[in-house]
Amino acid sequence: MQLPHFVRNYIEQQAHGVPLAALEAAATELSDNYRAAKDTSRIRTNYKSLAYLATRMPATFAVAHMVLAEVASHLPDISSVLDLGAGTGAASIAAQQVFGTETTLTLVDTDSAFFSEAKQLLPNSTFIQADLVSRTELPVADLIIACYALGELSESERKAVLARAWAACGQALVVIEPGTTRGFRNVLAMRDELLAMGAQLLAPCPHSLSCPMVGPDWCHFSQRVERSALHRRLKQGTMGYEDEKYSFVAFSKVPLQQAQGRIVRKPIYHPGFVELTMCLPNGIESVGIKKREKDQYRSARRAMWGSLWPYKSDALNR
Repeated sequence: MQLPHFVRNYIEQQAHGVPLAALEAAATELSDNYRAAKDTSRIRTNYKSLAYLATRMPATFAVAHMVLAEVASHLPDISSVLDLGAGTGAASIAAQQVFGTETTLTLVDTDSAFFSEAKQLLPNSTFIQADLVSRTELPVADLIIACYALGELSESERKAVLARAWAACGQALVVIEPGTTRGFRNVLAMRDELLAMGAQLLAPCPHSLSCPMVGPDWCHFSQRVERSALHRRLKQGTMGYEDEKYSFVAFSKVPLQQAQGRIVRKPIYHPGFVELTMCLPNGIESVGIKKREKDQYRSARRAMWGSLWPYKSDALNR
């Protein structure tokens, strides 16, 4: 998956004539802060926003697009989106790609440098420059998304923001965090908090029971992202792609039919059968789909890490 053409063109125009060494320094600092789960708004390095556009925005967009595609398979009539901790607008752009360009967008963030880029990319949107913690009320929207935003908060701050977000959402609330053990712990805590508020689980879990994933394992997924030439240079990568790991949870205001199961690890291909590790209502289970089970075997060969089971060709498989 890659950014839409208009975003890629914008990044190329902004990067034209900028010293590569300066961009590399900014990209390194951003990467260090991301891995340490530090607030990027405190970075004052020149070219911070451009480095973010080139190195982090593609992955953020791709992950948000993947998750929102599944939301759309259940709730296709989303017409308004509130993007918390919006940054340069990656999740908002993904929302318009999934739900349509007529979808109204409201973006909230404290970072003026990131917001200046988002305003160029999404000129017809509403922008609120505010701290999520201090803002006591949030605008109402059909869908509220917090993509790589709430994990930076303290537990008490996160709970308060999450409660306000749930009160403001009309149809669905989505939280995405890095696919690390820390990111998963944050997602798991928010899952419990929202269930306690009466929220209905939409994805990725096939049940609302206690999570069966036990340490040292953790529930996360992977999205392949195409790298631009600038992206490769700034990350000093040789491959034309990278795999972004993420954890997420999505809730709806109304009960929806949950998947019977979800593949939670990469399928393993053996001679004559495919091994799938799935989260099912009765726990984590590894199942071998044999070649003689023709229809199921064909589905298993097409299915991916994160796919629903029984296999469906939509939602996270887009």
